[in-house]
Amino acid sequence: MPQDAKVHRGFGGASVLEIISNFDTDTFRAVYSVEFEEAIYVLHYFQKKSKRGNETPQQDKDMIERRLKAAGEEHSKWQKQPEKKKKKS
Repeated sequence: MPQDAKVHRGFGGASVLEIISNFDTDTFRAVYSVEFEEAIYVLHYFQKKSKRGNETPQQDKDMIERRLKAAGEEHSKWQKQPEKKKKKS
């Protein structure tokens, strides 16, 4: 795990991680999944706008949840492909 990465709370375990980066007076977060074998899916990247607390806004949590579900479906389809058709990006 990268040194700056930490578990993103609320997604049951260590399969969803986030990296927090500060630039000037702004904070940015990249949220990604390591749940799937052979793939890392970037689920969301956003600028944290709230000045109070570390809580991720609900609309961002909802988006991460939708994208994690979509990543699971996409990964499932990818795994079912014959070995020759699988492409690693």
